[in-house]
Amino acid sequence: MPAACPKASAAPCITATTWLECPLFKAFAGTAVSKETDRIFAQPLAQVPDFAFNEDVVRVFPDMIKRSVPGYPTIVENLGVLAAQFAQPDTVLYDLGSSLGAVTQALRRHVRSEGCEVIAIDNSSAMIERCREYLNAQNSMFQELLPVQVIEGDILALEFKSASVVALNFTLQFIAPEQRLTLLGRIRDALVPGGALILSEKLRFDDEQEHALLTDLHIAFKRANGYSDLEIAQKRSAIENVMKPDSLEEHRQRLLVAGFSKVVPWFRCLNFTSLIALP
Repeated sequence: MPAACPKASAAPCITATTWLECPLFKAFAGTAVSKETDRIFAQPLAQVPDFAFNEDVVRVFPDMIKRSVPGYPTIVENLGVLAAQFAQPDTVLYDLGSSLGAVTQALRRHVRSEGCEVIAIDNSSAMIERCREYLNAQNSMFQELLPVQVIEGDILALEFKSASVVALNFTLQFIAPEQRLTLLGRIRDALVPGGALILSEKLRFDDEQEHALLTDLHIAFKRANGYSDLEIAQKRSAIENVMKPDSLEEHRQRLLVAGFSKVVPWFRCLNFTSLIALP
């Protein structure tokens, strides 16, 4: 182990700006994490298929998410910091829609509550396979980190255990709108006193001028990160039928109806936000 790398029992790594740059992650993953550039929509497509979290996306996902979601590294790393404040001993921490395990990594870096475990679940077999590779590599070097159970499955069918932290990081927007309230109600029922749901989502806006402005600024962000207008347009066509964002007020009201007592926005960058919902 490199001398500069903190041990698992040491203080969490809080200086990393992204999970891929964390010394812990570099130490266990080496070069295993894909550094491929996202070029999925770089060439003109006669027919743009609906977006799916398949093997092609998995290969470039770290690059795609970093270049597409403003503030993503900040959200992920600080989600671990927030989780450490709400984690209760002998409870489960859920990473719902875990993809490659970025949030799970953040939870393991920061949470030190006794008897906790992380359950990471995603319905993409390609994502889960790669996530398990990363976590298995971590387990071999840092035995004292939080245990993790990785599940390929539908979060709508998940039987929740007593939980102190539930992370829905850019996941709810891919669930059918009519199923969102039921899921949030089940999460609320699973949370123990002192716990929290941390919900990150892309937003839509009822005010047309505000929506147009923030959409244009998001496009400018993607251009600044190297995406062409063709890539941006084709990605938008691919994802618009599978991702249905809500407004901030829709999120707030739904969470209150689901039984949460308080909804606190803790992060906002352009049309992306993250909320803390308290039981």
